[in-house]
Amino acid sequence: MPAPAKSVLPVVLLGCGGVGRYLLRHIVSCRPLHANQGVAIRVVGVADSSSLLVAEDVHSSGLDDALLNHLCAAKSAGSPLSSLLGQGHCQLFQNPEARSKVIDAATTLGRTTGLVLVDCSATYDTVNLLKDAVDHGCCIVLANKKPLTGAYEDFQKLVSNFHRIRFESTVGAGLPVIASVTRIIASGDPVSRVVGSLSGTLGYVMSELEDGKRFSEVVKTAKSLGYTEPDPRDDLGGMDVARKALILARLLGQQISMDNINVESLYPSELGPDAVSTEDFLESGLVQLDRSMEERAKAASSSGNVLRYVCEIGSAGCQVGLKEVPKDSALGRLRGSDNVVEIYSRCYESSPLVIQGAGAGNDTTAAGVLADVIDLQDLFQKTA
Repeated sequence: MPAPAKSVLPVVLLGCGGVGRYLLRHIVSCRPLHANQGVAIRVVGVADSSSLLVAEDVHSSGLDDALLNHLCAAKSAGSPLSSLLGQGHCQLFQNPEARSKVIDAATTLGRTTGLVLVDCSATYDTVNLLKDAVDHGCCIVLANKKPLTGAYEDFQKLVSNFHRIRFESTVGAGLPVIASVTRIIASGDPVSRVVGSLSGTLGYVMSELEDGKRFSEVVKTAKSLGYTEPDPRDDLGGMDVARKALILARLLGQQISMDNINVESLYPSELGPDAVSTEDFLESGLVQLDRSMEERAKAASSSGNVLRYVCEIGSAGCQVGLKEVPKDSALGRLRGSDNVVEIYSRCYESSPLVIQGAGAGNDTTAAGVLADVIDLQDLFQKTA
């Protein structure tokens, strides 16, 4: 019997940090599963911030799995992509030539076999590259939030061909938040409000405060567990949550920018990065916040509520910050580093659609990215 037809998805990966490396490992380890599903992912190029490693012939072959495993090990050890030359049939290009080579691949593959450009970086610098890829008919998968949270015109451009873009992992890692919102909207059921705890770090911190623990100690524990960024103020400032909120707000049709979002930082400007080093903030700055956080937690408790750091998107706009919520609500019951989102609409007005689960971590996020890539398979021609 002839071999069953399969969809071949050529992929160029932008960013081989934690999420990007996990994605490559998932692609390799899932080969048997995807073969049974009639799908083959062909990684034709991988780029970091300075260079691009690309297969010798992107039309007919990709970087082999042995090379991809070597790449993950090399980048984990801090080695450059150039260290992989000689490991397989590949070419290396340095910036700015690397960018033009990505465009070349997008031009040739986008209008023939198709191409998925996957952005697992953490920079705004990929926006123009992504827009060019859209013009050439490529599909886009994003874990990087920044291209969708810059100028509204960039957001419009990237989502203009909505069936060719996936960005589930920008909001809740592997949680189906974007898919749920878009399905509800597509059914003609208008979404009136979305409320979510979308930071695993801040979810953990807030739930620990309920037990009477000091804010400073909880943040330090969260850092030791790897929940926070190296500088916890990157989490405590709320900007990561604000970017996720902006993506959801724009998805709901709000033509707003970051400047339109009220973001409550959990530290004052006099304890900000421009005024205090990370070490001093951890040693002497955090304790200055203990009393005010304790007072707010007690005030919430006296009303039968708990504190949560949430984003709220509704007709009145978008707010990000501390909010008292009923202890027995989905947000109030949240413990640990899970994320939870409540979606309200005509059909889900009195009892919202609740999505909860792990919403952070390189492994979880990469799994969400891979699911988004596979979700595009129907756009690619099947070959024998």
